[in-house]
Amino acid sequence: MTIHRIGVVLGGTNVRVALINNTGEIIREQEQLTEAEKGPEYVIEKIVSMIQEVKGNEEVLTVGIGSPGPLDSCKGIILSPPNLPGWDQIPIVHMIEKQIGIKVTLDNDANAAALAEARMGAGKGAHSVYYITVSTGIGGGFVINGNLFGGAQGYAGEIGNMIVMLGGKKSSTLNPGAIETLASGTAITREGKERLGHINHAQEVFALAAEGNTVAQEIIEEAIHYLAIGIANLVHSINPEIFVLGGGVMKSRDQILTPLRKEVDKLVYPSLRGSIRIVPAGLGTKAGVIGASLLPIQ
Repeated sequence: MTIHRIGVVLGGTNVRVALINNTGEIIREQEQLTEAEKGPEYVIEKIVSMIQEVKGNEEVLTVGIGSPGPLDSCKGIILSPPNLPGWDQIPIVHMIEKQIGIKVTLDNDANAAALAEARMGAGKGAHSVYYITVSTGIGGGFVINGNLFGGAQGYAGEIGNMIVMLGGKKSSTLNPGAIETLASGTAITREGKERLGHINHAQEVFALAAEGNTVAQEIIEEAIHYLAIGIANLVHSINPEIFVLGGGVMKSRDQILTPLRKEVDKLVYPSLRGSIRIVPAGLGTKAGVIGASLLPIQ
């Protein structure tokens, strides 16, 4: 018998909902703009409608939601994510369950993608997988033997607030000099606007860098440097077998991976140089929804 589950990824920019079978294959999916500025109730109604659309007449066992953190996965509450301003103490699990009548599970969006990549993607077969998403924000998830490691309060893997530059820039509720403030797609876009002008997306900075624009190249090099500091810190603290990098910024992987690996090698013990495995995500943009569908059985 085919078992169907639904995966939901609630992002700062887009919402994606997919109907997924027991082999991890996406049967139907939808993607819409989040429009987070219109408030939690508006977005949750949108999610409910998308769930009903992709579900159709299929029997669905569970729904899993991957959301930006911080959040309380046990209580099913979104706390106060930097990517979703004004989303404070939102009981999203209860709000959706009472409308669809299906069990709903909530976890960090990076944890969801990490689970998918570790079980079915680029980290398949590895004992320990650290997944990092570099997108609107920066998040992470740590999977050991196919299972998420959440830590005492479920915050393990939340690297976006890791300080990689003392006295660095501050944004939202993050620490000054947090990796998300310095190496995310939002950070690259911000620096592009300040130093190049008329930049609306990080990919525009990558395009200019590829054309030889030295300012754009400096912006990318700086972001890679701060990302490398974060990865080196993780190497020295938990030493995973493999790092898997996903998220929208990794569309420019050809400009990122080689210099990133070199920069990480500079920052780790000499005995570790050349042995740190950093690879692009294997499931691409599908990792989030596939992993979200796995959360209820995690």
